[in-house]
Amino acid sequence: MSVKVFDLSCDSDHVFEGWFSSQEQFEEQLLERNIGCPLCASNLIRRLPSAPRLNLGAQQETLRAAPPSATQVQAMLVRAARQIMANTEDVGERFAEEARKIHYKEVPERGIRGVATRDEAQALTEEGVRVVAVPFAEMAKEPLH
Repeated sequence: MSVKVFDLSCDSDHVFEGWFSSQEQFEEQLLERNIGCPLCASNLIRRLPSAPRLNLGAQQETLRAAPPSATQVQAMLVRAARQIMANTEDVGERFAEEARKIHYKEVPERGIRGVATRDEAQALTEEGVRVVAVPFAEMAKEPLH
C-alpha cells in the first residue's frame, strides 16, 4: 500500500506533513475538519503546492528518508510536550519528594513532572529512582502555538 504525503499549512502558517491513503481521504478529512495542526491544533488547513511523493515502506530500500526539517522537529517537540502534559501530574517543587514516595511505594505509582535541582536529580538516580530531564519543560507549560 502506498501513502500520499502532502505538505500542509494552518491559518497561522505552521507547515507540516499529512499522510493519507488517497487524495480522496485527504479531501474528505479536510472537508470534515479532521486534520489539525500539530503546533496549534487549528483545523483550518490548506494544502501547499508540492511535488508528488509516495512512501512505499520497506519495499523501497533504495529510497532514503530526508532528515526532518526544523519545522518538523518543532512539531515533534510540541507533540511530545503535549503528551507529557496529558499523561503526567505537575508536582512542581515537590518533584524529588513525590518521586521518592512513588519509588518506595508510599503512594500509588503515577507519572509526574516537576522541578528538581541537579543535586536532587543525582540523589534520586543514586537511590535507584528513574529520572528523565525534559529539556523543553518550559515549552510544555506555555500555550502551544
